[in-house]
Amino acid sequence: MPSSTTPAIAATLNTMPAASPTLLSIRNVAKSFGRNAVLRNVSLEIAEGEFLTILGESGSGKTTLLRIVAGFETASSGELWMGTERLDHQPPYRRRVNTVFQSYALFPHLTVEQNVGYGLRVAKRPAAEIAQRVAEALDKVKMSAHAKAKPSKISGGQQQRVALARALVNRPRLLLLDEPLSALDANLRRQMQVELKSLQREVGIAFVFVTHDQEEAMVMSDRIALLRSGELEQVATPRDIYSRPTTAYVAQFIGHTNLLKGEVRGGVVRCRPLAWPTSLPEGPALFSLRPEHVRLAGPGAAASGVVRVCGRVVHQAFHGATELIRVECTDGLVLVARTAGGGGVQNEVELEFSAADAVLVRESPERN
Repeated sequence: MPSSTTPAIAATLNTMPAASPTLLSIRNVAKSFGRNAVLRNVSLEIAEGEFLTILGESGSGKTTLLRIVAGFETASSGELWMGTERLDHQPPYRRRVNTVFQSYALFPHLTVEQNVGYGLRVAKRPAAEIAQRVAEALDKVKMSAHAKAKPSKISGGQQQRVALARALVNRPRLLLLDEPLSALDANLRRQMQVELKSLQREVGIAFVFVTHDQEEAMVMSDRIALLRSGELEQVATPRDIYSRPTTAYVAQFIGHTNLLKGEVRGGVVRCRPLAWPTSLPEGPALFSLRPEHVRLAGPGAAASGVVRVCGRVVHQAFHGATELIRVECTDGLVLVARTAGGGGVQNEVELEFSAADAVLVRESPERN
């Protein structure tokens, strides 16, 4: 784990579980609309049965990448491979890939089962086969009891399940989901996050989920691919991308962090009033320190490897079980700490953290 005593930042790009064979290989995919480069040489491998989330802010290129995989957009350059098959040469209807969009696009005049079986009827599959596959798909999403209902008579969460069943009925090898939970209220959205993850495990196919919500990505994903201005910033498990961000952008985008700019001289890191020993080479260094690793100092002397600093509390934000406190220290340093939510924090406090929890990150240069 990169830390104050680690001389190099571990690369986590495209790390996949060794036991999972590759389903989809995205190779140096780029896309431009006129002079506007939306994707820049994106390479990513998606494993069989994986739940991968493409995360990014608005305009990062995540939906464009999804549409290229689905076949609704053509890449300016690069290749897509599913096994030994070159996917980007195939039209959308020949790809074993289905998409669930943000708007579920259910036909209001058709019943749930008619909506789910619509594509099979268009493909002129036998009636008995359609009935069997529709029943299987509805059973998987636990909507069999609503087969005869119209979309207007079921809830938003149930409509989302119907949209999933309509995609699953075609037996895709890969399911793409473009922010399908964004129209739901907060409580239902949290419930559907759990249900969708359980469903993905049950059906056993790979899901590629697009969202701008980092909390949603952390809850649901096996891995997260963070896009920034059309380039992959980091690809890693939720735990690794949070604990071991490789860049300042990742550290700030995924949760809260304190970015500490320091200088290494004579085996010591100095970040304004903070200092601790290190084996890093001399020169500038940048660290990410999560608020939960900053705590109120206890009585007595600091333990070995623990850094302490005094400051004044300038802001407190209540978060239920915890509070985020903003502390102004000497030399212009501001630290954010996460404390127990019981209140009672004094105006003047002493904070401490373990030097090992300060994770070395790279600067994130501006991108157009």
